[in-house]
Amino acid sequence: MLITFEGIDGAGKSTQITRLVNHIMSQGVDVLSLREPGGTEAAEKIRTILLDNSHKISPIGELLLFSASRAELVQDVIKPALREGRTVILDRFFDSTTAYQGYGRGIDLELLQSIISFSTCGLIPDITFYLAIEPEEALKRKFAKSSIPLKFEGDELDRMERSGIDFYRNVQKGYQEIMRLNPERFVSINALESITVIHHHITKILRERLPS
Repeated sequence: MLITFEGIDGAGKSTQITRLVNHIMSQGVDVLSLREPGGTEAAEKIRTILLDNSHKISPIGELLLFSASRAELVQDVIKPALREGRTVILDRFFDSTTAYQGYGRGIDLELLQSIISFSTCGLIPDITFYLAIEPEEALKRKFAKSSIPLKFEGDELDRMERSGIDFYRNVQKGYQEIMRLNPERFVSINALESITVIHHHITKILRERLPS
């Protein structure tokens, strides 16, 4: 089983993934938690390049770096784990590429989908949880800032986070369109609810949709 989490940074994905992993393990299920980009030695090095705010990377270069990282993760880790019957929980997958590089950076969606299909070998999650939050609120939560509108600048932000508020608004619109096109796979959850309430929603939905 492949479970993915999507949403803008600051939505609370990492917290919910940790809780879900602990919950599934308590049921005696073998679970593997991974993140994108990352998960292999090569992919982690690509992650460092992508997030380093001293680098200037073109949208196409960014797309290809994310895709290279994903190809390594899928081939070397995810597919073998799924073949072994393990449950894989992934912090971001190809929906992030569609939202960020497609709707955010403006890369042609047809070209993007072709590259995604190639890098994933057609692998599709069984269920995807989207933690919904406004971009301004996400960044304010992440860095505990109270001023609005926020300035997307400063050394504390990585290269992606410094892309600007309009970029993140476009990413948010992208996610909304992706969910509209994939209603059978996506579950949208209000990220402003409490950590416990969100976790309850997630485990309840998994019991209903994937009882095994």
